[in-house]
Amino acid sequence: MDEIELLKRYNGLYLEIIMKYKEYIEEHEGLYVAELPRLVTPSDESVKGAAALISSKFPGYRYESDFYNAAQLAYEYIRDSIANVTLPVQFWLKPSQVISHAAGDLFDKAALLCSLLIALGNPSAKIVIVIGENRRSFVVYFEFASRVTAIDIEKGVSSHESREALLSSLGIGSEGEATAYEFNDKMHIDIA
Repeated sequence: MDEIELLKRYNGLYLEIIMKYKEYIEEHEGLYVAELPRLVTPSDESVKGAAALISSKFPGYRYESDFYNAAQLAYEYIRDSIANVTLPVQFWLKPSQVISHAAGDLFDKAALLCSLLIALGNPSAKIVIVIGENRRSFVVYFEFASRVTAIDIEKGVSSHESREALLSSLGIGSEGEATAYEFNDKMHIDIA
């Protein structure tokens, strides 16, 4: 039996075990909204290492002149180097685990991006989660140079005049049922 076939068999067994204990895992893995900030970890050594690698692309990295371009590189790193993997069980990965495995779901990638942006010097970086009928979105945004820049891992980068304009573009505050949260490593709020 070749290595690929053996790996497929192992993966099948792992999936069987995970599905058997799915309810138990999800029951013990759940986070309350107030605990979401624990998943943004700019001080983690892996995150700081990734941020240092990004900032090393700029000779003598200076936040004032280089942050915006460094933020673009952080987004490209996550978009191009971190595989989009959705597990059959609700399981939260920390940014260090996403870096280590080079894989995560959209939320995991957003938590890593937010962590990197803060590690690159911008404490205004936050994640906005919008949950509504038939939709779930994760957007990371930051304030820089009198603008609000939003990054949706799937849809790309957009610029807004204000936080309110960004929230409006996400459908927050408009007609319809949606729940929305905003958080980073220091805070969380319910915004809808």
